[in-house]
Amino acid sequence: MKILIVCSGNSGQISPFISEQVDSLKKFDIDFSFFLIKGKGPYGYLRNIRALNKKIAEFKPSLIHAHYGLSGFLTLFAKDRDPLITTFHGNDINPAHSHLIAKPNLNRLFSLLTCHFSNYSIFVNKDLAFKVRANQGKYAIIPCHLDEGIFHPINKTEARNLCNLTLTKRYILFSSSFDNHIKNYSLAQKACKIFKNLELIELKGYSRKNVNLLLNACDLALITSFNEGSSQFLKEAMACNCPIVTTKVGDVELIIGETEGCYITSFDQRDCTEKIKLALEFSEKFGKTRGRDRIMELNLDPYTIAKKIIKVYQKVLST
Repeated sequence: MKILIVCSGNSGQISPFISEQVDSLKKFDIDFSFFLIKGKGPYGYLRNIRALNKKIAEFKPSLIHAHYGLSGFLTLFAKDRDPLITTFHGNDINPAHSHLIAKPNLNRLFSLLTCHFSNYSIFVNKDLAFKVRANQGKYAIIPCHLDEGIFHPINKTEARNLCNLTLTKRYILFSSSFDNHIKNYSLAQKACKIFKNLELIELKGYSRKNVNLLLNACDLALITSFNEGSSQFLKEAMACNCPIVTTKVGDVELIIGETEGCYITSFDQRDCTEKIKLALEFSEKFGKTRGRDRIMELNLDPYTIAKKIIKVYQKVLST
């Protein structure tokens, strides 16, 4: 089986959740190749059509697996693109936001077309499938996996020493870079301003190993996003038994379940501050949650998720 992965290459590297998914699938003796898109927006993507056609002709894939709606939209115009599977991750379907007001999302319009014309779709949570009214029998709900070998609990003091963090200070790890609008840093900043001796850490430029250290070193993980598909940061924090405060986005309710020390906040600043206060108190009193137990219950390991994706590949190739 030969699979061509079509995804963005604008950042200079493949998104970790895509490359790690492919690595897990390679263990099942599947041959993969990547086509990395250069350019932004629908027109920027469509300029890649000639190069994509060349790649398909050279590699001769059994099927094409596109990640995100725009990647799938580009692939719809390729010669010999059948069959096409598109994975939708959230930002391609969810509305854009500004000051809590939903705005039309052009990517969503193209994602609707992609979903309709793809041979099969994968959604990282069931709400996304509902939003695009996906055809029954032509989609599966498969979140990205969590590598529990990379993300695991370690002693907080040891983690702080390795991260060069002060032992007596309180730290909150924000879910992304501060300038990522969708992640809503403004709410995080305002909600944290009343706390003394506290530092909000920007998650930017760290290796996977160092993210694991930070999740173990910090008092809590904070997600204030306007929208998510199925947050990898949330799963990683859960696997490290880190207390969590998150807005109600994506599948956070499913992932958290009844885990004590994990709190869901509204977009109200006072509510967010109160939830952070509760999480900090939990962290001070108990240290760690039992989030890892919940992650294990959900069967989000690489092997299980890979088997689900392979089942989709086999189903599409047999029809």
